[in-house]
Amino acid sequence: MSAREAFTAACQSRILVFDGGYGTAIQQHKLGEADYRGDLDLSKDQKGNNDLLSITRPDIIGGIHDAYLAAGADMIETNTF
Repeated sequence: MSAREAFTAACQSRILVFDGGYGTAIQQHKLGEADYRGDLDLSKDQKGNNDLLSITRPDIIGGIHDAYLAAGADMIETNTF
């Protein structure tokens, strides 16, 4: 069964649960400028640039994904806006 067929079948049999807000989940980690910037040589302040965390702190993003799946989410997305 293809992924599309499995998704369609699941949608027909039950209500699927999508993950929650990544921004608020990220805020709970109280990250600083160094977390956002990582080793990247960027000229401007990056604190709050959540898109960068997939590169600089994949452990944080992976942990958020894992938490949503453990809570019963059927689908997850990226942390980007």
